Amino acid sequence: MTISIIVAVSSNNVIGAGGKMPWKIPGEQKRFRDLSLGKTVIMGRKTFEEIGKPLPDRYTVVISRTKKFNFSNCTTVSSFSAALEKFKHKEELIIAGGARVYREALPLTDFIYLTRIHRDFSGDVYFPEWDESAFKITYTRRINGPIPYTYYTYKRIE
Repeated sequence: MTISIIVAVSSNNVIGAGGKMPWKIPGEQKRFRDLSLGKTVIMGRKTFEEIGKPLPDRYTVVISRTKKFNFSNCTTVSSFSAALEKFKHKEELIIAGGARVYREALPLTDFIYLTRIHRDFSGDVYFPEWDESAFKITYTRRINGPIPYTYYTYKRIE
C-alpha cells in the first residue's frame, strides 16, 4: 500500500483559515482531482465538513470520534490507524487533511503532492513541519497567474 499526502500550502505554511481554504485560485484544485480520482481519500471531520459531501468518483474515509457520516462511497472511522487497517488492501491511500491527519500520516508517507501557493495568507491551520531531506523532488511545474503556484511531487528516499 502506498500512502500519499496531497496538500496546498501558502508561502507561510497556512492550509486553513476559519474552517475554510484561505484562497480561491482558478485551476489550483485540478491536480487534487486528477491524482485522487478512483482512489480512497482519507480526511478529518473538519476537512470533510468544509467540503460538505463525499468526493465524486472516489471513496471518502472520514476520521471522527464524534460524528458518523452515512453516504454512499463514504465511511467514518475513529482514528487514522483504524483507516489504515480497514483499507490496507488498497493500492494507494490519499491523505487530504487536515493538519492532525497530515501529522499522523507524515512518518508513513511515500509521496507528497504539494502545491506551494506563492503568497502569504492569514490562517489558523498550518501544514506540520516535516523532514524534507527524507524526500526527493520528482516533479515540478510552476503555474503563473494572479496568484502563482508550483506543483511538487516528493518521493520518500528509500
